[in-house]
Amino acid sequence: MNNSSETLFAPRLADMLRRCERDGCSVFSRFFDERECAEAELWCRKNAGGLNYGFFGGFPDANRKILAIYHDYSAEYINEELPVVCLTFTFRSEDRPDHRSFLGSFMALGLKRDTIGDIVIKDGLAQAAVTETAARDITASISRIGRVGVKITDSRPFELTLEEACQFREIGCTVASLRLDCIIAAAAGISREKAASLIRCEKAEVNHLPVTSLSSEVKEGDILSIRGCGRFILSGINGTSKKGRIHIILKKYI
Repeated sequence: MNNSSETLFAPRLADMLRRCERDGCSVFSRFFDERECAEAELWCRKNAGGLNYGFFGGFPDANRKILAIYHDYSAEYINEELPVVCLTFTFRSEDRPDHRSFLGSFMALGLKRDTIGDIVIKDGLAQAAVTETAARDITASISRIGRVGVKITDSRPFELTLEEACQFREIGCTVASLRLDCIIAAAAGISREKAASLIRCEKAEVNHLPVTSLSSEVKEGDILSIRGCGRFILSGINGTSKKGRIHIILKKYI
């Protein structure tokens, strides 16, 4: 998120909160990326008060999600209120349009990126989470993705039945401690000095947010993003060696 986006982001969330309180109805954002979701989670945790909030992307590990702020009396049917549609695309199984082809076809209609959520592609089938307005434009205008002919159906309530299966390469190693500089060094295969430099330059994130404290402790399940090196999950902490070093397992997204 650039500086201008950061300046506008908190006021946008505050406006959502005010509208929910004033009108007594649920309020929804456009699609947030992972960092925006993390920023919004922190903001809502501090400011939501007696209101409920949640993030919805079609399946639990979706990368792009919308934020809903709502009252207790809306909780039971919040999924039905979401202004999002699941579009299902069918095509010949021997064809396989990629994510870029789908996104390019959508953007060519003049749609903004924040109207489009995750796009999941399997053999002969793809699903996309989009806003209601985007769904109307896509279903009215698209019959091909790239060179591939497609048929489109839409469904509510919003739920993607396909889920993106992440693939990982497992890395087992030992570290002196669970400090961020130690874990970054192990994940990236660099010295602690170089890891410290990356952290100070805000080139490392924990759970999609920059952390500049070298001594910040990393917890099991935390997601580490290292610019130029990729993304990792600290998936296991498995005791200590005879020399007092900590056995950890990192999973690198591939």
